[in-house]
Amino acid sequence: MGITQEIRDQLTVKFGVLFPHLDERQQRLLMGAEARLLGHGGIRAVARAAEVSETTVRKGVYELEAGEAPLGRVRRPGGGRKKAADLDAGLRPALLALVEPDMRGDPMSPLRWTTKSTRNLADELTRQGHKVSADTVGDLLREAGFSLQANSKTVEGKQHPDRDAQFRYINDRAKDHIGAGHPVISVDSKKKELVGQYKNAGREWQPAGDPVKVKTHDFLDRQGPGKAIPYGIYDIATNTGWVSVGTDHDTAAFAVESIRRWWQARGRHDYPHATRLLITADAGGSNGYRTRAWKAELAALATETGLDITVCHLPPGTSKWNRIEHRLFSHISMNWRGRPLSSHDVIVETIAATTTRTGLRVEARLDTDSYDTGVKVTDAQIDALAMSRHRFHGDWNYTLNARSAPGTAVPTAPAAPRPPQDDELFPLGRLRDPELTGMTIPQLNALISAVTPALMSRREQGRHTRRGGERRRLPGAGPKDRLPTQDRILATVLYQRKLGTHRLMAELFGIDRSTLSRAVQEVQPLLTEHGYTIPPSTVRFRTPTDVAAHLDQYGTHLLTGIKPAC
Repeated sequence: MGITQEIRDQLTVKFGVLFPHLDERQQRLLMGAEARLLGHGGIRAVARAAEVSETTVRKGVYELEAGEAPLGRVRRPGGGRKKAADLDAGLRPALLALVEPDMRGDPMSPLRWTTKSTRNLADELTRQGHKVSADTVGDLLREAGFSLQANSKTVEGKQHPDRDAQFRYINDRAKDHIGAGHPVISVDSKKKELVGQYKNAGREWQPAGDPVKVKTHDFLDRQGPGKAIPYGIYDIATNTGWVSVGTDHDTAAFAVESIRRWWQARGRHDYPHATRLLITADAGGSNGYRTRAWKAELAALATETGLDITVCHLPPGTSKWNRIEHRLFSHISMNWRGRPLSSHDVIVETIAATTTRTGLRVEARLDTDSYDTGVKVTDAQIDALAMSRHRFHGDWNYTLNARSAPGTAVPTAPAAPRPPQDDELFPLGRLRDPELTGMTIPQLNALISAVTPALMSRREQGRHTRRGGERRRLPGAGPKDRLPTQDRILATVLYQRKLGTHRLMAELFGIDRSTLSRAVQEVQPLLTEHGYTIPPSTVRFRTPTDVAAHLDQYGTHLLTGIKPAC
């Protein structure tokens, strides 16, 4: 009996229904079984019904008759299309050359200024002759240990050599204050916030498909409520926070006013017997160690409260280590995440509602006062403050005493400083103090005696070159140097000690800055030639009065003259 058309049609329907659910081997076995049932001519009939070659059907028959065990996979090992990386040995190296970190700075790299997406990488590899898809590029990158990475804020920049020592110093001062029952606070300004229906980072639970509607842009509306400037005070011992929300400018006056309001509302009640206050602050901003108005305003606060206010600044580049950042500000940001800060009242109430499982309590007040910018504080005004700089890094650590005279706050129109008179110049004998030079008087004398002959010889050679011949006068004749040889060496030693600015060093010696520069250029190479290394000091001075006050407190008061060179 031959194979009828009806049988062929039934096979076609059967194969059309089953094949989508079978892999290649299962399809061959099904076709082989049908061919064996049909007998003679079955292979051709099945091949036409399934629209495959007779060889494929015949292979299925052979597999059935061989009685092989199930393979457990669609293809035998090694079957199927080879991977692109296996066919193209240069694909992996070419891909890694495009994405390796050391290639990011190569200006000749084809993707130097382009985002390195898998699609762009695939396009570039194809241009280089390595035909590959974006999906394959992603697979190869994952095999090589790559993954999508965001930037990580971990690089702090160049570390100050006294960074760790300053942290230990702050820790010791804090332990001393807390142990004696005196307050220790961490202060800082939080990021300025736009007030209004602006997008705020983060997400909050809302009905599905009904997010809070905010403006499509983040440009400040001049007709709106403006900005909010939160200035925080975190009490380390009591785990409490105080935030003044300003509406004008982030100035030193605003910062100190925030501390004043904290003391009046909380501090004096939490510490009724306190006579001292320790403030830890960042190195920059409105409460930075270079900000003179900050010191002047704190002096007025010390007089008003009767507290000796000690300030210890964190080393430059370490603001993220400030306690207030991760003990107060981070929790405030999490509390208002995903919520538009529509008004100043909303900001104040949201800050005040911030709590933690460890017991953090926060109070917030709105400060609508105005604070002028560009207020100048002169050297004379700073010198008039009852401020004592600490022996270790007096620029970072200083105390404003409660005995400051009233009226030391910044005047609105400061008078111009009067230039010093000849009889008011700093006594040069005090500049030889070991507290400034970092060496004993005998050691300083030995250094000067060793360097002086070479310095005099070099200066004489310079004069000979400028004259174009031998001198016509006896040594010592003519105008005198504004800075004698011994003082030139002393000035260079103090300059290398980094005690203050170039201007301050010149002012201490009663010379102009160009004279000081020439002296340093002449002496510095000679110190190196003679094996002298001058280590920098940990103290920094702003004015000659700072130097005098430091020597009064820590100096040895030795005014003996320098031993003249032989």
